[in-house]
Amino acid sequence: MYICMCNAVTDHAIRRLAAEGVETFAELQARTGCSDCCGACEPEARQCLREAVADARSPLLTFLPATA
Repeated sequence: MYICMCNAVTDHAIRRLAAEGVETFAELQARTGCSDCCGACEPEARQCLREAVADARSPLLTFLPATA
């Protein structure tokens, strides 16, 4: 689904970038131009990035040793 129509940024692209290490909205903007034009997509783009970052981090938690 397109998140940013002005720059053709999709939710898939945001998830891929989060998996590659993008964690902040400023990084997302620098890489994609998302929300640099009209700004209407900013809330949805931020939410999509938050969820994608959380998803990207979660598999790492299963490999960490449990602390006593």
